[in-house]
Amino acid sequence: MNKARRLSRLVKSLATAFLVATAALVVAGVMAAPSAGGVPSTPAPIREPGVNNVTADALPTAQIDGVVWSQAIIGNTVFAGGQFSYARPAGAAPGTHRVRRTNLLSYNLVTGVLSGFAPTLNGVVKAVAGSPDGSRVYVGGQFTTVNGRIRSRIAAFSATTGALISTFAPPINSTVNTIAASSTGVYAGGTFTAVGSTPRTRLAAFSASTGALLGWHPSADRTVLTMVLSPRAPLVIIGGSFLTINGSPVYGLGAVGNVAGALQPWAANARVRDYGPGSAVFSLSTDGNAIYGTGYAFHAAGGTGTLEGIFSANPATGALNWVEDCNGDTYGTYAVNGVVYTVTHAHNCVTVGGYPGGIIRRALAFTTTAAGTLLHRFQPPYTDWGGTPAPAMYNWFPDLQAGTFTGQSQAAWTITGNGKYVVMGGEFPSVNGVGQQGLVRFAIRPPAPGRQGPRVTVAPTLSGVFLAPTSVKVTWPTSWDRDNENLTYQVIRNGNVAAPVRTIRATSQFWNRPALSFTDTGLKSRTLYKYRIRVIDPRGNSLTSGDVSITTG
Repeated sequence: MNKARRLSRLVKSLATAFLVATAALVVAGVMAAPSAGGVPSTPAPIREPGVNNVTADALPTAQIDGVVWSQAIIGNTVFAGGQFSYARPAGAAPGTHRVRRTNLLSYNLVTGVLSGFAPTLNGVVKAVAGSPDGSRVYVGGQFTTVNGRIRSRIAAFSATTGALISTFAPPINSTVNTIAASSTGVYAGGTFTAVGSTPRTRLAAFSASTGALLGWHPSADRTVLTMVLSPRAPLVIIGGSFLTINGSPVYGLGAVGNVAGALQPWAANARVRDYGPGSAVFSLSTDGNAIYGTGYAFHAAGGTGTLEGIFSANPATGALNWVEDCNGDTYGTYAVNGVVYTVTHAHNCVTVGGYPGGIIRRALAFTTTAAGTLLHRFQPPYTDWGGTPAPAMYNWFPDLQAGTFTGQSQAAWTITGNGKYVVMGGEFPSVNGVGQQGLVRFAIRPPAPGRQGPRVTVAPTLSGVFLAPTSVKVTWPTSWDRDNENLTYQVIRNGNVAAPVRTIRATSQFWNRPALSFTDTGLKSRTLYKYRIRVIDPRGNSLTSGDVSITTG
């Protein structure tokens, strides 16, 4: 959403509808809604990323000239779809070294180098998904031809040769926004109302082998944006802006059987209710242990949503495990090794123990398990989730610049990974201040170099300590690091780097930079001393200030 319009919600009248599921909505298996006043709320401390977490290093990756909406990884190949006309290598400036890529491409996950896969699709690609066996890649969107052949909003390719699958060509009459594939079926959701002459209202399924329409026929009354197959039950979890599935209210989030499509109980929608013209459940993903969902609630546009952020739910029952309610639309999640990575434009994470309002971050990371509880947010029309179990935030803050292609002032729209790498796609023109348009990779170390060191050179200030003419007090602000919160500070006297007079380890984040100090005693009177501060992260990256001088009394 446009940043200026989004932030205007903060000054809306207290009379604006404040939709929140209260205790009256609690059902068996659903996390109880806390009362506004009496529930203790204790956010977990910020976490230091571990050895299995990806670093904030942006690895060189092929680039595009538009927007990437969806990605899938099969083996060491990343398939990316969206709206673009050209691709170029990492490091190439816009408009240079271009090669034609029309709305769909692939690149090597390990090297970031563009592959030769270059189909031509005559419309936007909104969904990319791999088959469970890795043999196929399915794409959906607004296109009607692929390589000049009729393909009505959905198509399949060989993941190894790139060839278009001739037997998979369902005739869908409008946009496909999401695809979820099993070994036997391919599930699609979007805005369509028919497959050929057969009615299918925004949801349909097809035989993976023949492309034939299956009997699965749930219906949604508004747009379907996302789907995921439950790893623990024969369910398809569905998200979007709809109010109803099969005529029953589910408020943007529901579960149906994976054979006939009958609506099934899924407890999360008793509290997570993002639906209507200005709200939706935007993405769903799973790590095999939980379902992770993201949403937005643009109340100024008529949104009736209760959550901006992430929820984690039981894959079989939908019972909420935890909620993260940083204000700001959240577009996707990828969970691995105990961490949920997310793409977002979160602009107030105080309730989860993070940064204050007015600061926008476009990529964040949290624990996959609850580690504390949310603080209260008495800020209508936002829902107060205070007292609800919440994850801990990691000190992982890569900088993605907002793009202009969609006109929505966003950066990344999609995220996925394979356990070693995390990849993002969107419309960002740069990452960590370096040109890297639309696609980027992050990785654990190695192969990531771990070079994101302290961000701010901390200039010391000095003052004489007049209790004795032989003491000097050195004071300085802490620095911060994109992927380390624990930094080491060395006080260096007279340029003797090999023997700092003081070493201090301290914790800081970009919004929390407390001052440190050290009193150097036993000095000679009426003598000039020079001091500098060297700040070092756990990987050895460092910054050193200039010297400041003082003469003792």
